[in-house]
Amino acid sequence: MPSPRPFQVLGVQQIAVGGLDKEKLRRFWVDLLGLEYASSYRSEKENVDEDICEAGAGPFKVEVDLMQPIDPESRPKVHDPALNHVGLWIDDLPAAVDWLGQQGVRFTPGGIRAGAAGFDVCFIHPKGNEESPQGSEGVLVELVQAPAEVREAFATIARASA
Repeated sequence: MPSPRPFQVLGVQQIAVGGLDKEKLRRFWVDLLGLEYASSYRSEKENVDEDICEAGAGPFKVEVDLMQPIDPESRPKVHDPALNHVGLWIDDLPAAVDWLGQQGVRFTPGGIRAGAAGFDVCFIHPKGNEESPQGSEGVLVELVQAPAEVREAFATIARASA
């Protein structure tokens, strides 16, 4: 049996949706559903031109990242699959990465680094391999270090419901 988990998943931080035409994504998510545009992010290295949109408010705000590839023929293919990844708030990202690695979880290259929204992030690979057999079973998962405001808000809710 694995050792006790030294971290907690607090909630959903983001979902990332990809498509070949970011304007079509914006028409649906912003114009029709009413999410608010917050900022844009572009990275040649990550082959992404994205708009960061938001639903909700304060520490419970959830990002919806609308991602278009800069070059549809290059990797990573941020539009395939269309639900690119799910981001989870983590209370202690370094502890989570260390513990999950000890459990055989495979991470994507790059380790812990600053993400598009400015929070430290790390990605769990969708597929395991021989060295690290545990992947996230087909879905790219982004672990996001929750800032103090988010950790405190979730702790307040947990205390109130106890």
